[in-house]
Amino acid sequence: MPFNHNDHYHPLLLDQLPPGPGLALDVGCGTGRFARRLAATGMAVEAVDVSAAMVEAAAGLGSPGPGKIVYRQADITTDALPDEHYDFISCIASLHHMPFATVAKLRRALVPGGVLVVLGLAKPSTPADWARAIAAFPVNALARLVVYAGERLNGGGEDGPRAPVVDDYPTLAEVRREAARLLPGSTVRPLLFWRTLITYREHGDGDPTGG
Repeated sequence: MPFNHNDHYHPLLLDQLPPGPGLALDVGCGTGRFARRLAATGMAVEAVDVSAAMVEAAAGLGSPGPGKIVYRQADITTDALPDEHYDFISCIASLHHMPFATVAKLRRALVPGGVLVVLGLAKPSTPADWARAIAAFPVNALARLVVYAGERLNGGGEDGPRAPVVDDYPTLAEVRREAARLLPGSTVRPLLFWRTLITYREHGDGDPTGG
């Protein structure tokens, strides 16, 4: 794909990093693009994906340093995660492949002060949501054209395994409701290019349900 909507928001996600290098978990790492960007900041990274082909491709690209990356094949819904272990957890275009309640498990894995970011997809719920979705089409077409032209000039784009595609997403209203319940104090920010950013900072109150 000549323009990757998820990669476009990597700088925004990196802006959410807590102070210090720390330890990061990248859920649904794919070919490891964001994991490598985390490692470049100095973070040690555990990058997981259910796809063996994705993990193999990502591991083959290594780490740019100074942080190290450990890639492993795992299903985060069944994998045992240690409590209060990670300073930063990212979940990029992968939460809709699993129950939304998985965020409660990810929350428990954060150290106090740790940050969880979820870049996901959601269906519009309000007129403002629909207006944003419609406005993205011409901007998206222009961005694709610019990136495609750049790839042609530089000898083509990146080949490799493709992540599975799921077209069944929750609505933005559902995302807001469940984020408020399971990640109290989180923010839900609709973005251009049909993406939504959930940001949560763990305060260490020990209640993953928000009750």
